[in-house]
Amino acid sequence: MKTILITGGCGFIGINAARYFMENKWQVILLDNLSRRGADKNLVWLTSLGTVECITADIRDQKTIEDIFKRSRFDVILHLAAQVAVTTSIQNPREDFEINAWGTFNILDVMRCYQKEALLIYASTNKVYGKMDDLGIVERGNRYAYKNSPGVDESRALDFHSPYGCSKGAGDQYVIDHARIYNLRATSFRQSCIYGPRQFGIEDQGWVAWFTIAAVLGKKITIYGDGKQVRDILHVRDLILAYQKAIDQPERVAGKAFNVGGGEDNVISLFELIALLEEKLNKKIPLSFEDWRAGDQPVFICSLEKMKKTLGWKPQTGVPEGIAELIEWVQDNKDMLSTL
Repeated sequence: MKTILITGGCGFIGINAARYFMENKWQVILLDNLSRRGADKNLVWLTSLGTVECITADIRDQKTIEDIFKRSRFDVILHLAAQVAVTTSIQNPREDFEINAWGTFNILDVMRCYQKEALLIYASTNKVYGKMDDLGIVERGNRYAYKNSPGVDESRALDFHSPYGCSKGAGDQYVIDHARIYNLRATSFRQSCIYGPRQFGIEDQGWVAWFTIAAVLGKKITIYGDGKQVRDILHVRDLILAYQKAIDQPERVAGKAFNVGGGEDNVISLFELIALLEEKLNKKIPLSFEDWRAGDQPVFICSLEKMKKTLGWKPQTGVPEGIAELIEWVQDNKDMLSTL
């Protein structure tokens, strides 16, 4: 039986990945400090489905991480544990650095010493590319778009904006360099906006889930900026299939970075998501507006050509289908979500 360690395993992506690997007969070990909103509820839900080990620990604790890596053997390390909000990174840049940069270094360093045969997949971010003002931004109806580009590819120079961009970008580059210098099988997935069930989105992070939860529960929705900001969004099910593709072909991904998002076929603006929710819920959603947030990108759409050519992967879940599934999950869990 193969074994996967998922750091941040009780978070949104982690818990969905854990379910997938459990269903595919892997031994799943979660590592999580359970600090994130809803993490405890995710763990209760997962343990109702089968046997899983959860180690309550923090990736900043070098000694504990070293002990874990000494006593167990992992085929795959899915490194998701992170501070995930730009706004939080601006408020507390030191903690953001310690979790995202130092914590990732801890994982890599103990992997180098004790788990060199494992494959590590690091959840990086589109924020490593910065605002990309040089691409030119134009307005097209209710959304912004790149003037002359269908999407950003991995050849683009990195340009970290915000403490979050810096800390995640540092982890990204440590992953790539450890693969190069220490011959580790490690890869960086620069993920765009991921959404899906069991995402306890809040105003500061997880905007697709937050808008959906707020719309269903009748909570206030604030648009920061003008609402025409655009992202390529990816259902978590498709992201996990991308992880599986990398696991199946580790030598093809080692030492490389990949953009992983919805691509140009799964683009939506804030206004367009609100309109879609209004249509599916059959109600008007009131909005309020505030100034743009620091570090916000008017547009991010990633090119998926490298993923397609290297791993034969592309998204399977379209936006209307994915949002419908998310609405159904929120409606089925209204009582739980209303207590958070």
